[in-house]
Amino acid sequence: MLLKDTAAIITGAARGVAKGVATAMVKAGASVLIVDREVELGKATAAELGALGPVHFMAVDLADRDALPGIVDEAVRRFGRLDTLVNAAQASAQMPLIDTSTEAMNLAFDTGFWPTFLLMKAAFPHLVASRGSVINFGSGAGIQGMPTQASYGAAKEAIRSLSKTAAIEWGEHGVRVNVICPFALSPGVEMWRQHFPEAYAGQISRVPLRRIGDPEMDIGSSAVFLASNLASYVTGQTLMVDGGQTRTF
Repeated sequence: MLLKDTAAIITGAARGVAKGVATAMVKAGASVLIVDREVELGKATAAELGALGPVHFMAVDLADRDALPGIVDEAVRRFGRLDTLVNAAQASAQMPLIDTSTEAMNLAFDTGFWPTFLLMKAAFPHLVASRGSVINFGSGAGIQGMPTQASYGAAKEAIRSLSKTAAIEWGEHGVRVNVICPFALSPGVEMWRQHFPEAYAGQISRVPLRRIGDPEMDIGSSAVFLASNLASYVTGQTLMVDGGQTRTF
């Protein structure tokens, strides 16, 4: 129960990798506010995880900037505190750079970078009070570059840059800020595996550990570690939870 008596906000957690993070955090003892724009799926996820611990779902379109401060208010109202903010939600359109439109770039930033930035600001005083942490999600597509991922990679690298600045400025207040870059079996990756099995197999063959990550056991466990006191001296770091695809040494 590494996260007993703590409270977390996790965006995009109705499904996929972020749901895995929410599951791991609830099992570790945290109270969790799941934020997603998919209402029925979000309710179903909250009901499923509610059997494990305190979970509440809040339907929000993260592109609606005026609605973002209310997410933090709701978490504090329900749980009495806020210890961890996990910014995992992200939407994007894949296309070659030459075809990437302003609208496509805005989609990536409106659903990823801007919510991350504004939620961090809204959460800051509560994280100071709890000496809590922020866990933002980056991507190897941003660090290494990847065809058709111009808008996605740009938004993810903007999030990483923001995270590094926050880690430096917020450290004196006891607030830690880290980034996870995952490779896991999300619904999107599952569709890719089904429709392009040869390409999927080729990708797995390039993973030193020869498997894809599990959203709960691999990505979620890493998030639990970063949110817990076990990582009390860890900040300003990008943790590559991708089976060794991206080597930083």
